[in-house]
Amino acid sequence: MASLNVGNLGEYLREQRRAAQLSLRQLADATGVSNPYLSQIERGLRKPSADVLQQVAKALRISAETLYVRAGILDEREREELETRAVILADPSINERQKSVLLQIYDSFRRENGYAPAPGTEADAEVGSDTKAGADAEAGSGAEAAPGTHAGPNADAGEDHDPHS
Repeated sequence: MASLNVGNLGEYLREQRRAAQLSLRQLADATGVSNPYLSQIERGLRKPSADVLQQVAKALRISAETLYVRAGILDEREREELETRAVILADPSINERQKSVLLQIYDSFRRENGYAPAPGTEADAEVGSDTKAGADAEAGSGAEAAPGTHAGPNADAGEDHDPHS
């Protein structure tokens, strides 16, 4: 069988599997993917689907997006954008409204710098029920701070945070 252009992916997966001190059989058990199929992926003979890569990434505790880039499924720039979004969305210290506003600001900076958001990654679609108009209205009530100031958790409470007053 001719080798596909996935040798780099296979070599990387083998290195990650060995670093995790897993045998091919153990990885197969952890992912639900057959041992022979994983072996073919590692040898560069098969190009796995995104679902298989996600299962492998989870078992190896590595970034699925990194595997997608190595497999040619995802562009490096898209991976970086998706990882940035995932970190924002996973942050437990900010609420859903703040996540929405932060993602909208991120999108506006990317557009300003000539990058369009990856398809299907608009802030509103990822965060859920917040609408852009609602988030913009919320942003005006204290979610955005002027440069050099701090809008803390009580910024909406009308407290005076000026240390000079």
